[in-house]
Amino acid sequence: MIQTASKALFSTIAGSSSLKTLASRYGMRGPRSFARRFIAGETVDEAIAAARIIEASGLQQTLDLLGESVANMAEADAATRGYMQVLDKIVASGVGRNISLKLTQLGLSIDRATCVDNLRRILDLAQQHGFFVRIDMENSPFTQVTLDVFETMWQQGYRNVGVVLQSCLPRSVADAQRMNDLGARVRIVKGAYKEPRGVAHQDKAQVDAAFLEIMKLLLSGGTYPAIATHDPTMIAAARTYARERGIGPDRFEFQMLFGIRRDLQAALSSERYNVRVYVPFGREWFPYFMRRLGERPANVGFVVRGILSER
Repeated sequence: MIQTASKALFSTIAGSSSLKTLASRYGMRGPRSFARRFIAGETVDEAIAAARIIEASGLQQTLDLLGESVANMAEADAATRGYMQVLDKIVASGVGRNISLKLTQLGLSIDRATCVDNLRRILDLAQQHGFFVRIDMENSPFTQVTLDVFETMWQQGYRNVGVVLQSCLPRSVADAQRMNDLGARVRIVKGAYKEPRGVAHQDKAQVDAAFLEIMKLLLSGGTYPAIATHDPTMIAAARTYARERGIGPDRFEFQMLFGIRRDLQAALSSERYNVRVYVPFGREWFPYFMRRLGERPANVGFVVRGILSER
C-alpha cells in the first residue's frame, strides 16, 4: 500500500507544470544537482559522455531523449527531428547504437497516422546506421495502440525495433506470448505508472508473480529478452531459471536505470551477464524523475544520500 500511495503522490507531482518550471531552474544545475542521480543531463553530448563511461566499465547502454504527450503536431515533428539528430550524434561519437523512445512524444495522442509516419522516419534512419530502437510502454490508455503501432512497423518489415511490457497489467502475459510468436524483442518491467483497479494489479506480490511468469515465458520462447529490474529476487530467479534450462547469458540481458544499483550492474557484468543501462536525458526530465521516485520510497533516500555524500 505504501508503494501504491507513493506512485499516486509522485504521479500528481509529475503533472504539475509549476513544479516542473521550478525544478527546471535548479534540478540539473551543476554536477551535484538533485536530478543527476537519475538523469545524464539535458543535452545529447552529456548523454554520450555518460554512455562512454558506462561502456568503459563493460556495460551496454540505451539513450532516451525524454519527452511525452506533445501538445501539437509541430511539437511531434520537432521531437522526431530531435531524435534523428540524436542518431547522427551517436553515430559520430562511436558509442553503442541503441535508443528508446515514447510514441506520445511522436504525436500518438494527437494523430496515430502522423505518429506512425514520424516513427518510420526514425526507424529508417536507425536501420541505415544499424541502430536498435525500443518503443517504451506508457500508461494503460496507450497499451493497445502502442502494440498496434509496433505490429504495423513489424508487418512492414522493420526488425530493428522492440517493445516493452509491464507486469503490473494482467494482459501482459498474453501480450508476451504474442510477441514471442512474432519473434519480437521484449523488455519486461514492473511498471512505473499509477494505474486504476480493474486495469492493473494493485498488490506488489501480484506484480512480482506476473513479472516472474512473463520473464520465464520470454526466456523460454522469446527473442533476446531484456529483464529490466533492480530487484535482487527477480534477478536471482531469472538466473536460476536460465541456468536450469541451459539458456546461456548471451541469449538475454538485464537492464537497469541510470544511477540505480550501480553495484549490482557491475556485479552482474563481472559474472559475464549482458547488462544494459537506460540513460535518460533532455530538458523534459521532470515527469520521468518523479516516476522514478514514486516507484519505491527508497529512491528518495538514494537521491538525498547521493547529494549529501557528494558535498
